Amino acid sequence: MSRATINDVAREANVSKKTVSRVLNQEPNVHLETRTRVLDAMQKLSYRPSKQARGLASTQSYLVALIYDNPNKSYISDIQEGCLSVCNEFGYHLLINPADYDAEDRDQVLRDLIVDSQVDGVILTPPFSDNKDILDMIAELKRPCVRVGGTFHTENNPFVTANDRTISKELTNYLVSLGHTRIGFIKGHPDHPASVLRYEGYEKALEENNLPIDESIVLEGEFRFQNAETVCRKMLRLDNPPTAIFASNDQMAAAVLKVASQSGFQVPHDLSVCGFDDAPVSNYIWPSLTTVRQPFKLMAREACQHLLRGIKNQQPLDDVIHQCELVIRASTAPPGK
Repeated sequence: MSRATINDVAREANVSKKTVSRVLNQEPNVHLETRTRVLDAMQKLSYRPSKQARGLASTQSYLVALIYDNPNKSYISDIQEGCLSVCNEFGYHLLINPADYDAEDRDQVLRDLIVDSQVDGVILTPPFSDNKDILDMIAELKRPCVRVGGTFHTENNPFVTANDRTISKELTNYLVSLGHTRIGFIKGHPDHPASVLRYEGYEKALEENNLPIDESIVLEGEFRFQNAETVCRKMLRLDNPPTAIFASNDQMAAAVLKVASQSGFQVPHDLSVCGFDDAPVSNYIWPSLTTVRQPFKLMAREACQHLLRGIKNQQPLDDVIHQCELVIRASTAPPGK
């Protein structure tokens, strides 16, 4: 049996070939009854559109790029899954492209990627999300762009992000409520927008609770397990070590648990530990981590939906800020308990 064509669908639904194409491309202003009839005809005929043929028949490639540089595999997996679910719904391919943010030829590599692959649009994740040079380059190439985790508003590059500052303040206040007055903080990568916001939340909570900020227990871990190990050892070797450590992601918090155990600190009796992201590791290790849950898949879905609206020259949505959830587990307790 031969494969159904777009002409077969049009004939079955009693509409024009152009109308079928508009339904396939999720274009607006197609009457609901007509759209339903076309979709029913597609299902009846087991019609599956050829993405390659669609690309050849138009100026679009039906390809969008996801650009990232993040050592957290669970984060990237969630972002990819969220984007792929939308691409599959709308008939697009997702070009998943890891990139070295610190590479000297970074901007040229990204420019070549966008031009050579002829992507219709770009999704940026931190630390790329707020890099003005990259945003200007993508604008110069006239490609729609949506940012996951952006922090500042731009007219043409909407972002979908989380309330990092507010939830970090809430988590720090929780530690203070347990009785901790000496709370260490391990920062993320300095170029990640979330790193700054999470530190600001921590800083604000200490200020409002009249607690001093001790720079000897505020160190940079760049979101990496190995880096967090190094800086945690420095904190725990102090004459007056912290009674709690807030790490800016769960990988670094897991490193704190490791170092604490090696250094003779019992968690949470001697040291409370908390992370950020609610990555799978936070529930696999013991004691399980108090952390912050972010809706990564939902954020990625919305970012991809924004992008496809931009590609189709539809009105984009406003910037979106999602509320995170504080997850209390076994790694935190009052000091000495």
